[in-house]
Amino acid sequence: MTRLKSAVAALSFAATALATLPANAEIRSLVVAGGCFWCVESDFDHMQGVVATTSGYAGGEKENPTYRSHGSHREVVKVDYDDTKTDYRTLVTQFLRTIDVTDAGGQFCDRGHSYTTAVHAATDEEAAVARAAIAEAAETLGRTVVTPVEGPATFWEAEDYHQGYYASQEKVLTRFGLVTRARAYKGYRKGCGRDARVNELWGAQAYRGVDHAGS
Repeated sequence: MTRLKSAVAALSFAATALATLPANAEIRSLVVAGGCFWCVESDFDHMQGVVATTSGYAGGEKENPTYRSHGSHREVVKVDYDDTKTDYRTLVTQFLRTIDVTDAGGQFCDRGHSYTTAVHAATDEEAAVARAAIAEAAETLGRTVVTPVEGPATFWEAEDYHQGYYASQEKVLTRFGLVTRARAYKGYRKGCGRDARVNELWGAQAYRGVDHAGS
């Protein structure tokens, strides 16, 4: 069961989305790794059809991983979506355009295996769809896409304070003083060069669902 997000904005988003689901809607999920899970959560929360996002860890062997000790797990996000408003292929296609699919060593300023990218397909059908989206991305870029399609993996939910971090108004002490998590996140994202690199790589196809400017 998804823990309550710390951010009021994220709670409001999820509650509104779930309350307005059509009677014939089915909630489906996908799990992806795209570097910092705060950023992946933020991007997906602004995509049509997404009703909830949860940051966590997957792909490794360690039981009950934590942020400080997650072994070979990657940072991932579980995305719940309304299948009457979007579909798996659309979300994977959009996801690939939020990351640097050519970087096998991490994402942007975050380096190491835990920040590498992946799509965890729950079924053979999803795996085929994800591979097709990756092949399309490679053809579009004219470059090798290193993001792998991996099988289903146990999803471990991250600590409460990571959930909805990008929108949280709780304050944290940083080198710039006491600021909200939302402001600290914007500064981190800009400083890490995430959007600049995605725009450089994808050009007009870069996903631009939300303005992360400012600090």
